[in-house]
Amino acid sequence: MKLKRDVCIVGAGPGGALLAYLLAKQNISVILLERFKEIAKEFRGEHLNEEGEEILKKYGLFEKVEELGMLRMERLEYWEDGKLFKTVLPDPAIGHLGIHVPQSNLLTVLINEAKTFEQFSLMTSTTVIDLIKDEAGAIKGVKANQNGKEILIESNLVIGADGRYSIVRKKAGIDVTVRKHGYDLLWAKIPAPTNWEPTIKMALIDGMQLSLFTQTNGFIQIGWNIQQGSFPMLRKQPFTPFIEKLIKAFPQLERTVRSHIQSWSDFVLLDVYSNYAEQWGKKGVALIGDAVHTMTPTGAFGLNSAMKDADTLASILTEETMSELELIQCSKQRKKEVARLQEIQIEKEQTFATQFVIYS
Repeated sequence: MKLKRDVCIVGAGPGGALLAYLLAKQNISVILLERFKEIAKEFRGEHLNEEGEEILKKYGLFEKVEELGMLRMERLEYWEDGKLFKTVLPDPAIGHLGIHVPQSNLLTVLINEAKTFEQFSLMTSTTVIDLIKDEAGAIKGVKANQNGKEILIESNLVIGADGRYSIVRKKAGIDVTVRKHGYDLLWAKIPAPTNWEPTIKMALIDGMQLSLFTQTNGFIQIGWNIQQGSFPMLRKQPFTPFIEKLIKAFPQLERTVRSHIQSWSDFVLLDVYSNYAEQWGKKGVALIGDAVHTMTPTGAFGLNSAMKDADTLASILTEETMSELELIQCSKQRKKEVARLQEIQIEKEQTFATQFVIYS
């Protein structure tokens, strides 16, 4: 099968889906490729900050996502030895400390809105295996596989929105600098106790950060920092002493923790690192989101940064202007901001323990 579009976007996460919608809205023909069968797959970085909120509101999308469900965080709490230590309230002008938005709700709105334009098309269960290049080495499209069938998609521009392990980045020969942060992250999801309020709660366990994020539909997401590379050794140790630390930090969760976290297999491990590419694209290709600047979970910047990349790129692309010059212009706009956010992440990680110190 051979197809032809102005733009081919690889990866239907929030950044790729938003960009597809914005380009189709500008009468640019765009095809969005997703390797999974279902678009609304579960994702763990689901918190909007004020920047992400502003982007959605700018295009009249925020209210539509809200109709499907979201939850505003009312405060940030620091707990020590099972007791509330400190509370941070939101800026009244913002009204929240982040908004939990299930990725399924966000993507449903973005894809449905994009489908209202004839210039948009979506292909799921489609895996990119290579880039198409001309004799001069310029990228002219992608070679993909859909359920065993080869598909060639010719395009003026390929967008790599395919995450931290980006195949587009790899096949384009774009290098990234990887930075380890000294920790990995264990995720778990449990039902919230009755009357649990929409908060973010933090504790310090063995010198490492433990976070609770309230979610829509009555759940709590646990994010537990552990020493980098330590999980294989942890799994060989008894499980009960480890989970007792969580219960000691937040005694009100004892019943739901004991019911829903009963072995190491109830945690999901995230290998934490950040990366950054000096080159955000080349002739015929551009990268956005984690494909070009993977964030750590700290500060929940990843989702919002990907959407900002999409918004910025869409603002400079037209049917006539998809040259390397425009791509360079876009990356210049975003590079300094992304570098600043990644430095903020490092500072937050290094100074987390100071939140539990009272200075006289």
